[in-house]
Amino acid sequence: MTRLNLALLVALIVSSVYLVRVTYESRRLFAALDKAQGELRALDHDAERLKTELRSQATPLRVERTARDRLAMRAATPAVTHYVELPGASSPRPAAASEATR
Repeated sequence: MTRLNLALLVALIVSSVYLVRVTYESRRLFAALDKAQGELRALDHDAERLKTELRSQATPLRVERTARDRLAMRAATPAVTHYVELPGASSPRPAAASEATR
């Protein structure tokens, strides 16, 4: 009978140590999950802020002003437009007419 009691005592001690270990690991994993979810919320907040900032910077007026100020670009007008002609191509023929003559 004492051997049975001793075996049951050892089983009880082993199972209680295992239970304490599993409980500790569960709490540690829950804390890590909570921390990761907090980081996810912070990253989502930053992503939304950056999207809003990008939309505000990509307005046509801001792009035009930046091109004019930083890149010294100007609007294309007929006065500054240059047309390039290919040598030997004085008048282009329609594609249908050129295929009919072949």
